[in-house]
Amino acid sequence: MATKTLVNCEAYAALPETEGMRCELSEGELIVTPSASFFQNEMRDFLNARLRAFVESRGLGEVSGETDVKLVGETVRRPDLAFFRAGRLEGIDLDQVPLAVVPDLVIEIVSRNDRADDLLLKVSQYLAAGVKAVWLLYPNTRLAYRYLPGKLEPEVRSAAAGHALEDSELLPEFLLPLGQVFRPPRAQQGE
Repeated sequence: MATKTLVNCEAYAALPETEGMRCELSEGELIVTPSASFFQNEMRDFLNARLRAFVESRGLGEVSGETDVKLVGETVRRPDLAFFRAGRLEGIDLDQVPLAVVPDLVIEIVSRNDRADDLLLKVSQYLAAGVKAVWLLYPNTRLAYRYLPGKLEPEVRSAAAGHALEDSELLPEFLLPLGQVFRPPRAQQGE
């Protein structure tokens, strides 16, 4: 039987950054995840730009990508995107790794290497820590799953059905059609 070596948050924060290697900490277990694909990075950057422009234009808060955030216990996750409502980062050391503030909204872009049970554990960790909404985006199926605290089933939205990413409580008036989110990179469109 294999033995797990557990790591605390302080030891995790002291780990050297290695190019091409992403790590997270799940209940003390160090998780190494593969680098994102070009398509995933394009999607993240597109969402980051759209969400950031919307949030900044309305003074709603801050948007960050790939930032380590401390959750409950010895858990540190690095969401693809995180939204923090206005005022939540005031007085916080923003150079601290991991960030000691839980985001209000987390967006994760699912890769073909992600396992369903790992994703559901990650969603439950976010929600248990106080995240108000978690969006999992599935590029291959062009579906978005929105998880909320206290709800057993996610809300499922489809690009094919013309649905959009929206959250009237956290991001009033924000509406981004999934067809735009899941569009292929420009290189594949022949532009």
